[in-house]
Amino acid sequence: MRAVVQDSYGGAEVLVPSDVPVPAIAPDEVLLRVHAAGLDRGTWHLMSGRPRLLRIMGFGLRRPKQRIAGIDACGTVVEVGARVTRFAVGDEVYGIARGSFAEYAAARERKLARKPADLTAEQAAVVPVSGLTALQAVLDAGRLRAGQSVLVIGASGGVGSYAVQVAKAAGGEVTGVASNPKLPMLRSLGADHVIDYEREDFADGQHRYDLIIDIAGNSPIPRLRRALTRTGTLVIVGGEGGGEWTGGFGRSLRAAALSPWVRHRLAMLVSKESGRDLERLTALIEAGSVRPHLDSAFTLEQVPEAMRRLGSGEVRGKVGIRIA
Repeated sequence: MRAVVQDSYGGAEVLVPSDVPVPAIAPDEVLLRVHAAGLDRGTWHLMSGRPRLLRIMGFGLRRPKQRIAGIDACGTVVEVGARVTRFAVGDEVYGIARGSFAEYAAARERKLARKPADLTAEQAAVVPVSGLTALQAVLDAGRLRAGQSVLVIGASGGVGSYAVQVAKAAGGEVTGVASNPKLPMLRSLGADHVIDYEREDFADGQHRYDLIIDIAGNSPIPRLRRALTRTGTLVIVGGEGGGEWTGGFGRSLRAAALSPWVRHRLAMLVSKESGRDLERLTALIEAGSVRPHLDSAFTLEQVPEAMRRLGSGEVRGKVGIRIA
């Protein structure tokens, strides 16, 4: 089968389309004929091997342990393991499948859900990682309640575009932060207010928020706290920059350590790859409350180009990969 393999860490040039064997499945897995896959910042970090903490955490010291790239997937079940009970051959599913940049991929049953009926394969494939992260940040870590005010920093990206919609669906009053060219997109997603971060300061004291979702940002924690209500909640979702070893994780760890000593609740999010949470997302999608915003789509052979697009900072929403 055709797949995109990675035998070292580096830039997009390390992602090489190649011929590889079809994977074997474990008893709790299914084999997918992959129709589409999605890109996310996690895929970029696994490509680059940065921050280096990822390598120590078990992803591979000198090269990735998972040779075939990709995490998000949408496809059709073509084989089921002996212990699989929720899916059968022929089912269309979406979810987490390590090695999804391939014509076939193995996926654990508990990390999949049935594909939303009204989404194309490309749309469904760009939901799992970013959609799950947004759902868990807003509703689980953020504990958003109807009527509360929410600030989403990095609202035009993959996670941010879902966070705006999930927060609106939960009854929040949503303000999205992005660059000026991306503000119309935020309004189209349902944001009540928008902030151009190049011209306005969300922490100027004019507005305070019950919940701040900071996605891949780099604002210092004291600045973020200035924009919270007296008992507000800050959820840090990843982060860019930082040191070579910890990257954006350092800020998340500092927030979690500080939280017991301040009146604000400061949380770091470690998202879960959960099929049950995917079902929660499916319900929101099929109700019309959440829709993927697909920026662009590339073929399997164009994955290096797609990764460069992701790294350009120009993406609005998500980037998809067409496979079959």
